[in-house]
Amino acid sequence: MTEAAAEKPQAVVKTVLVTGAAAGLGRAIALALAARQVQVGVCDIDEAGATRTATQCAEIASEGAAVIVADLATPDGPDKAVREALSQFGRLDGLVNNAGFATVEPFLEMTAEAWDRTYHVNIRAVALLCAAAGRAMAGNAAAADATAAGSSGQGGRIVNITSPAARMALPNYAHYAASKAAVDSITRTAAIALAPFGVTVNSMAPGMMDTVMQSKTEQMMAEVEGRNDLQAYLDERTARVPLGRRTDPDEMAKLVVWLLLDAPQYVTAERLNGSGGLDRD
Repeated sequence: MTEAAAEKPQAVVKTVLVTGAAAGLGRAIALALAARQVQVGVCDIDEAGATRTATQCAEIASEGAAVIVADLATPDGPDKAVREALSQFGRLDGLVNNAGFATVEPFLEMTAEAWDRTYHVNIRAVALLCAAAGRAMAGNAAAADATAAGSSGQGGRIVNITSPAARMALPNYAHYAASKAAVDSITRTAAIALAPFGVTVNSMAPGMMDTVMQSKTEQMMAEVEGRNDLQAYLDERTARVPLGRRTDPDEMAKLVVWLLLDAPQYVTAERLNGSGGLDRD
């Protein structure tokens, strides 16, 4: 090895923790990151599903992936997930807060149980994960030179999955819509809190996707609204999208990966709408 080669800084493999990665959008994000040779912490309460995703990632990425089993609804779940990612990879460069809970209840029949579960998974876990990951990422830029720390010497990047529902009045979906409005608030707050450490925080609002959770939710919505023809109901919902079609997890994963790996470091506290025009603001 020549002296010049010996002095050349070695590239650091980026590591990203993706929650809710056992299926759906989370799995698509994990696989898209693996295709970019990113080490992925596949985090989910579903160990079997997380293992399947991690196995697929390992077949794509030379550095492999790690299964991180955590119940993010528990008080220590978020910290546990980040600690495990650090234990597996030695550092953390990115976080995707994708795990979520959704149910449907008429406004006048809402239950405390549904609100509690929604709050614990969709709000508290997102905030605590942003803080835990932020603490882990804060030392990245200071611990190494700009090349080793990553693009532009950044400390890290966080992407929170929000929803067009955050800006809608949805009487049968109040807890979910409110929780995503909270995610938007947490995103802005975390972005300002972590900016001094070179950590960016943005969100992405995906459009209608035919995931398992989306399908279950729409079936419940149709039942609550007294709609017997499910396909007609789905067609009407799809017609509300200006681009006239639904999307899929693979298409939405591209937006998340862009925010994590390709977006300028100057982009933070922003919301990227991938809703086909459904969310116009």
